Amino acid sequence: MSDTEIGALRAKLASRPRSDDYKQRRRDIDARGLQYGVAPDVAVEATSANGVRAEWTSTPQAERDAALLYLHGGGFVIGSLDSHRHLVCEAGRAARAFTLALDYRLAPEHPFPAAVEDAVAGYRFLLSRGYQPRRMAIAGDSAGGGLVVSAMIAIRDAGLPQPACGWCVSPWVDLEALGETMSTKAAADPMVQKAGILDMARLYLNGADPRSPLAAPIYADLTGLAPLMIQAGAAETLLDDAVRLAKLAGAADVRVDLQIWPEMVHVWHLFHPELKTGLRAIEQGGSFVRTVIGA
Repeated sequence: MSDTEIGALRAKLASRPRSDDYKQRRRDIDARGLQYGVAPDVAVEATSANGVRAEWTSTPQAERDAALLYLHGGGFVIGSLDSHRHLVCEAGRAARAFTLALDYRLAPEHPFPAAVEDAVAGYRFLLSRGYQPRRMAIAGDSAGGGLVVSAMIAIRDAGLPQPACGWCVSPWVDLEALGETMSTKAAADPMVQKAGILDMARLYLNGADPRSPLAAPIYADLTGLAPLMIQAGAAETLLDDAVRLAKLAGAADVRVDLQIWPEMVHVWHLFHPELKTGLRAIEQGGSFVRTVIGA
């Protein structure tokens, strides 16, 4: 059965003007996120996580010893606390955890590996606050979904304990855009096209190897990583990134739950105020986290 809400959303997304100026795109994505707002029962508190600008959000159901570290999407070039707050707080509600969203440094001002460094700094901050790894999860969408995996790799390589799990929404893990669905889903995807993400990859990499494991974790050794949930939409160009990531993780003996949602577009969770399927996907991701951390 076709989802009537996604049809209206796809038309809305396709009609949006998109600036070639990344600074304008930053303003645009923030303004759109702020339009959604947050529920009245959400508490918001600004903080600094080992020097990284960050924000706590929580709901009354959140368990004080459970933490969700959230890494926003935006191709490592756009996106912020403002653009994703309405998603972050509902992810935390679904996980029944306190959520720490990171405003990690963006390219081109701060290219790779700045985002990875900030993600690890945020994780170390949670450890310093007394959170136990078995009660912590890392989540993120798009570039942030790939950054979840990069952060878990860097955490492992630094000799730190893994979080309980990772939750990747529409992850971007191949900075060369080699997946078959980059072309086969191009006509169906109103959000992500090959030329656009390659330009973001160029700004982020700043000359670095596009197959560096911490930049493109599709080329990493995932041995020893915590369980992953990967959610992707059937109508997105990055579908193959999610499928390839799941295959790579499974081959490394990492427990993987891969979900492909019919008709859904890139990070449909962002549109949960007008898309019931977005809220259902958030609830399923949160349920995964709760099951693993015991919340």
